[in-house]
Amino acid sequence: MSARVLLPWTDIDVPEGVEVAYYDGVSSPPAGLGDVEFYVLPYDRGAEPPKLIGQLPSLRVVQSLSAGVETLVPLLPEGVRLANGRGLHDLSVAEHALALIHAAQRDLPRWFAQQARGEWVREHTRSLADSRVLLVGHGSIGQAIERQLVAAEAVVTRVASRARPADGVHGVAELPDLLPEADIVVLVLPDTPATRGLLDAKALAALPDDALVVNVGRGTAIDTDALLAETRTGRLRAGLDVVDPEPLPADHPLWTVPGVVITPHIAGGSASFYPRAKKLAGEQLRRYVEGEELLNLVEP
Repeated sequence: MSARVLLPWTDIDVPEGVEVAYYDGVSSPPAGLGDVEFYVLPYDRGAEPPKLIGQLPSLRVVQSLSAGVETLVPLLPEGVRLANGRGLHDLSVAEHALALIHAAQRDLPRWFAQQARGEWVREHTRSLADSRVLLVGHGSIGQAIERQLVAAEAVVTRVASRARPADGVHGVAELPDLLPEADIVVLVLPDTPATRGLLDAKALAALPDDALVVNVGRGTAIDTDALLAETRTGRLRAGLDVVDPEPLPADHPLWTVPGVVITPHIAGGSASFYPRAKKLAGEQLRRYVEGEELLNLVEP
Protein backbone atom coordinates (compact mmCIF):
# COMPACT_ATOMS: atom_id res chain seq x y z
CA MET A 1 0.00 0.00 0.00
CA SER A 2 1.04 3.63 -0.39
CA ALA A 3 0.56 6.15 2.37
CA ARG A 4 1.34 9.70 3.39
CA VAL A 5 3.17 10.03 6.67
CA LEU A 6 4.24 12.90 8.93
CA LEU A 7 7.69 12.49 10.51
CA PRO A 8 9.77 14.58 12.92
CA TRP A 9 13.16 13.82 11.32
CA THR A 10 14.37 13.61 7.73
CA ASP A 11 16.76 10.68 8.31
CA ILE A 12 14.18 7.98 9.10
CA ASP A 13 14.22 5.05 6.66
CA VAL A 14 10.83 4.91 4.95
CA PRO A 15 9.44 2.20 2.68
CA GLU A 16 9.47 2.79 -1.03
CA GLY A 17 6.45 4.65 -2.36
CA VAL A 18 5.60 6.37 0.92
CA GLU A 19 5.05 10.11 0.64
CA VAL A 20 6.60 12.01 3.55
CA ALA A 21 5.94 15.36 5.15
CA TYR A 22 8.07 16.68 8.02
CA TYR A 23 7.17 18.49 11.23
CA ASP A 24 9.77 18.95 13.96
CA GLY A 25 7.38 20.36 16.55
CA VAL A 26 9.22 23.70 16.62
CA SER A 27 8.34 25.37 13.34
CA SER A 28 4.77 25.54 12.05
CA PRO A 29 3.30 22.33 10.59
CA PRO A 30 3.35 22.16 6.79
CA ALA A 31 0.17 22.81 4.86
CA GLY A 32 -1.88 20.14 3.13
CA LEU A 33 -1.87 17.39 5.73
CA GLY A 34 -5.43 16.20 5.11
CA ASP A 35 -4.31 12.84 3.71
CA VAL A 36 -1.73 11.98 6.40
CA GLU A 37 -2.41 8.48 7.76
CA PHE A 38 0.58 7.91 10.03
CA TYR A 39 1.92 10.57 12.41
CA VAL A 40 5.17 10.12 14.33
CA LEU A 41 5.02 12.72 17.09
CA PRO A 42 8.05 14.96 17.61
CA TYR A 43 9.74 14.03 20.86
CA ASP A 44 9.76 16.33 23.88
CA ARG A 45 8.30 19.34 22.07
CA GLY A 46 5.54 20.31 24.47
CA ALA A 47 1.80 20.50 23.87
CA GLU A 48 1.66 21.74 20.28
CA PRO A 49 2.46 18.51 18.34
CA PRO A 50 -0.30 16.50 20.09
CA LYS A 51 -2.86 19.18 19.19
CA LEU A 52 -2.31 18.31 15.54
CA ILE A 53 -3.80 14.84 16.07
CA GLY A 54 -7.35 16.17 15.90
CA GLN A 55 -6.60 18.13 12.72
CA LEU A 56 -5.68 15.15 10.52
CA PRO A 57 -8.92 13.74 9.08
CA SER A 58 -7.28 10.71 7.41
CA LEU A 59 -5.19 9.75 10.43
CA ARG A 60 -5.06 6.04 11.30
CA VAL A 61 -1.94 5.67 13.50
CA VAL A 62 -0.14 7.89 16.02
CA GLN A 63 3.35 6.77 16.98
CA SER A 64 4.57 8.35 20.21
CA LEU A 65 8.26 8.24 21.03
CA SER A 66 7.52 8.46 24.76
CA ALA A 67 6.80 5.48 26.97
CA GLY A 68 4.04 7.31 28.86
CA VAL A 69 1.08 8.24 26.68
CA GLU A 70 -1.63 8.99 29.25
CA THR A 71 -2.04 12.56 27.96
CA LEU A 72 -2.44 11.40 24.34
CA VAL A 73 -5.24 8.89 24.82
CA PRO A 74 -7.98 11.52 25.28
CA LEU A 75 -6.87 13.26 22.05
CA LEU A 76 -7.33 10.22 19.79
CA PRO A 77 -10.26 10.33 17.35
CA GLU A 78 -12.30 7.15 17.18
CA GLY A 79 -10.57 4.44 15.18
CA VAL A 80 -7.06 5.91 15.45
CA ARG A 81 -4.50 3.52 16.92
CA LEU A 82 -1.74 4.61 19.28
CA ALA A 83 1.69 3.06 19.68
CA ASN A 84 4.13 4.14 22.37
CA GLY A 85 7.91 4.27 22.63
CA ARG A 86 8.28 1.32 24.97
CA GLY A 87 11.93 0.29 25.16
CA LEU A 88 13.39 3.44 23.61
CA HIS A 89 14.19 5.13 26.92
CA ASP A 90 15.16 2.13 29.02
CA LEU A 91 18.90 2.64 29.05
CA SER A 92 18.74 6.44 29.09
CA VAL A 93 16.46 6.52 32.12
CA ALA A 94 18.37 3.72 33.84
CA GLU A 95 21.64 5.62 33.41
CA HIS A 96 20.07 8.77 34.79
CA ALA A 97 18.48 7.02 37.74
CA LEU A 98 21.87 5.56 38.65
CA ALA A 99 23.50 8.96 38.15
CA LEU A 100 21.05 10.54 40.61
CA ILE A 101 21.69 7.74 43.10
CA HIS A 102 25.47 8.02 42.80
CA ALA A 103 25.33 11.82 43.02
CA ALA A 104 23.38 11.56 46.26
CA GLN A 105 25.23 8.63 47.80
CA ARG A 106 28.68 9.99 47.01
CA ASP A 107 27.85 13.65 47.85
CA LEU A 108 28.78 14.92 44.38
CA PRO A 109 27.06 18.32 44.79
CA ARG A 110 29.25 18.91 47.85
CA TRP A 111 32.45 18.12 45.97
CA PHE A 112 31.39 20.22 42.96
CA ALA A 113 30.84 23.18 45.30
CA GLN A 114 34.24 22.59 46.88
CA GLN A 115 35.86 22.47 43.45
CA ALA A 116 34.36 25.86 42.61
CA ARG A 117 35.91 27.25 45.81
CA GLY A 118 39.23 25.48 45.34
CA GLU A 119 38.87 23.58 48.61
CA TRP A 120 40.35 20.18 49.49
CA VAL A 121 38.29 18.82 52.41
CA ARG A 122 37.93 15.05 52.56
CA GLU A 123 35.26 12.85 54.12
CA HIS A 124 34.00 9.33 53.50
CA THR A 125 30.50 8.98 51.99
CA ARG A 126 27.61 6.60 51.64
CA SER A 127 27.63 3.87 48.97
CA LEU A 128 25.22 2.20 46.58
CA ALA A 129 26.83 -1.22 47.04
CA ASP A 130 24.93 -3.26 49.66
CA SER A 131 22.19 -0.61 49.91
CA ARG A 132 18.63 -1.90 50.10
CA VAL A 133 16.82 -0.47 47.06
CA LEU A 134 13.04 -0.55 46.74
CA LEU A 135 12.31 -0.37 43.00
CA VAL A 136 8.69 0.73 42.51
CA GLY A 137 7.67 0.12 38.90
CA HIS A 138 8.90 -2.98 37.11
CA GLY A 139 8.17 -2.43 33.44
CA SER A 140 10.93 -2.34 30.84
CA ILE A 141 12.51 0.81 32.32
CA GLY A 142 12.35 -0.58 35.84
CA GLN A 143 13.97 -3.78 34.66
CA ALA A 144 16.78 -1.81 32.98
CA ILE A 145 17.35 0.09 36.22
CA GLU A 146 17.40 -3.18 38.13
CA ARG A 147 20.14 -4.59 35.91
CA GLN A 148 22.37 -1.62 36.71
CA LEU A 149 21.54 -1.77 40.41
CA VAL A 150 22.43 -5.46 40.52
CA ALA A 151 25.69 -4.72 38.69
CA ALA A 152 26.45 -2.19 41.44
CA GLU A 153 25.79 -4.93 44.02
CA ALA A 154 22.76 -3.26 45.56
CA VAL A 155 20.06 -5.41 47.15
CA VAL A 156 16.92 -4.88 45.06
CA THR A 157 13.28 -5.43 46.06
CA ARG A 158 10.88 -5.26 43.11
CA VAL A 159 7.42 -3.69 43.38
CA ALA A 160 4.71 -3.51 40.72
CA SER A 161 1.01 -2.66 40.67
CA ARG A 162 0.20 -6.31 41.41
CA ALA A 163 2.27 -8.96 43.14
CA ARG A 164 3.88 -11.63 40.99
CA PRO A 165 5.32 -14.05 43.54
CA ALA A 166 6.66 -16.40 40.88
CA ASP A 167 8.83 -13.54 39.57
CA GLY A 168 9.79 -12.23 42.99
CA VAL A 169 7.72 -9.07 42.52
CA HIS A 170 5.80 -7.52 45.40
CA GLY A 171 2.53 -5.66 44.97
CA VAL A 172 2.18 -1.95 45.67
CA ALA A 173 -0.20 -2.80 48.51
CA GLU A 174 2.82 -4.17 50.38
CA LEU A 175 4.62 -0.81 50.46
CA PRO A 176 3.78 -0.04 54.12
CA ASP A 177 5.74 -3.15 55.12
CA LEU A 178 8.58 -2.58 52.65
CA LEU A 179 9.33 1.13 53.11
CA PRO A 180 10.82 0.86 56.63
CA GLU A 181 13.50 -1.50 55.27
CA ALA A 182 14.60 0.65 52.32
CA ASP A 183 17.77 2.72 52.11
CA ILE A 184 16.78 3.96 48.64
CA VAL A 185 13.37 4.13 46.93
CA VAL A 186 13.29 4.46 43.13
CA LEU A 187 9.98 5.39 41.49
CA VAL A 188 9.37 4.54 37.82
CA LEU A 189 5.64 5.12 37.58
CA PRO A 190 3.16 6.61 35.09
CA ASP A 191 0.68 9.32 36.02
CA THR A 192 -2.55 7.49 36.85
CA PRO A 193 -5.18 7.84 39.58
CA ALA A 194 -3.61 4.84 41.33
CA THR A 195 -0.10 6.32 41.41
CA ARG A 196 -0.82 9.95 42.30
CA GLY A 197 0.41 10.74 45.78
CA LEU A 198 1.64 7.19 46.31
CA LEU A 199 4.49 8.51 48.43
CA ASP A 200 2.45 10.77 50.68
CA ALA A 201 3.36 12.08 54.13
CA LYS A 202 2.56 8.75 55.79
CA ALA A 203 4.61 6.72 53.30
CA LEU A 204 7.57 9.09 53.51
CA ALA A 205 7.43 9.00 57.31
CA ALA A 206 7.73 5.21 57.15
CA LEU A 207 11.17 5.46 55.51
CA PRO A 208 14.20 5.21 57.80
CA ASP A 209 16.31 8.27 58.57
CA ASP A 210 18.69 9.29 55.75
CA ALA A 211 16.80 7.29 53.12
CA LEU A 212 17.05 8.51 49.52
CA VAL A 213 13.94 9.02 47.35
CA VAL A 214 14.59 8.94 43.59
CA ASN A 215 11.89 9.70 41.02
CA VAL A 216 12.36 9.18 37.26
CA GLY A 217 8.73 8.40 36.42
CA ARG A 218 6.13 11.11 36.97
CA GLY A 219 6.28 13.84 39.60
CA THR A 220 2.70 13.26 40.74
CA ALA A 221 3.72 10.00 42.44
CA ILE A 222 5.16 12.03 45.34
CA ASP A 223 3.41 14.54 47.58
CA THR A 224 5.79 17.45 47.01
CA ASP A 225 4.85 19.33 50.19
CA ALA A 226 5.42 16.20 52.26
CA LEU A 227 8.77 15.55 50.57
CA LEU A 228 9.80 19.17 51.16
CA ALA A 229 8.95 18.83 54.85
CA GLU A 230 11.04 15.66 55.20
CA THR A 231 14.05 16.90 53.22
CA ARG A 232 14.13 20.35 54.84
CA THR A 233 14.84 18.74 58.19
CA GLY A 234 17.55 16.58 56.64
CA ARG A 235 15.77 13.37 57.62
CA LEU A 236 15.33 12.28 53.97
CA ARG A 237 17.23 13.02 50.77
CA ALA A 238 15.99 13.10 47.18
CA GLY A 239 17.14 12.76 43.57
CA LEU A 240 14.41 14.03 41.26
CA ASP A 241 14.19 14.15 37.48
CA VAL A 242 10.43 14.77 37.68
CA VAL A 243 8.49 16.96 40.08
CA ASP A 244 4.98 18.21 40.77
CA PRO A 245 4.36 20.91 39.67
CA GLU A 246 6.45 20.70 36.53
CA PRO A 247 8.36 22.76 35.64
CA LEU A 248 9.23 23.53 39.22
CA PRO A 249 8.79 27.30 39.78
CA ALA A 250 12.06 29.20 40.13
CA ASP A 251 11.15 30.32 43.64
CA HIS A 252 10.11 26.89 44.90
CA PRO A 253 11.97 26.07 48.14
CA LEU A 254 12.78 22.52 46.98
CA TRP A 255 15.48 23.93 44.67
CA THR A 256 17.70 24.96 47.57
CA VAL A 257 17.20 22.14 50.07
CA PRO A 258 20.52 20.49 50.97
CA GLY A 259 20.45 16.81 50.09
CA VAL A 260 18.08 17.29 47.12
CA VAL A 261 19.38 16.87 43.56
CA ILE A 262 17.03 18.06 40.79
CA THR A 263 17.31 17.65 37.02
CA PRO A 264 14.71 19.07 34.58
CA HIS A 265 12.96 15.90 33.29
CA ILE A 266 15.76 14.93 30.92
CA ALA A 267 16.39 11.30 31.89
CA GLY A 268 14.99 9.86 28.67
CA GLY A 269 16.64 12.17 26.15
CA SER A 270 20.23 10.96 25.97
CA ALA A 271 22.19 10.33 22.77
CA SER A 272 21.27 6.63 22.77
CA PHE A 273 17.57 7.48 22.39
CA TYR A 274 17.60 9.04 18.93
CA PRO A 275 19.03 6.18 16.82
CA ARG A 276 16.67 3.76 18.58
CA ALA A 277 13.68 6.06 18.01
CA LYS A 278 14.45 6.44 14.32
CA LYS A 279 14.87 2.69 13.93
CA LEU A 280 11.51 2.06 15.63
CA ALA A 281 9.75 4.66 13.46
CA GLY A 282 11.15 3.08 10.29
CA GLU A 283 10.12 -0.40 11.39
CA GLN A 284 6.61 0.76 12.27
CA LEU A 285 6.21 2.40 8.86
CA ARG A 286 7.34 -0.81 7.16
CA ARG A 287 4.84 -2.82 9.17
CA TYR A 288 2.06 -0.37 8.41
CA VAL A 289 2.71 -0.35 4.67
CA GLU A 290 3.00 -4.13 4.52
CA GLY A 291 -0.11 -4.71 6.62
CA GLU A 292 1.70 -6.28 9.58
CA GLU A 293 0.79 -5.83 13.25
CA LEU A 294 2.40 -2.74 14.75
CA LEU A 295 4.67 -2.88 17.78
CA ASN A 296 3.84 -1.31 21.15
CA LEU A 297 0.15 -0.76 20.49
CA VAL A 298 -1.66 0.79 23.43
CA GLU A 299 -4.95 -0.77 24.41
CA PRO A 300 -7.92 1.62 24.12
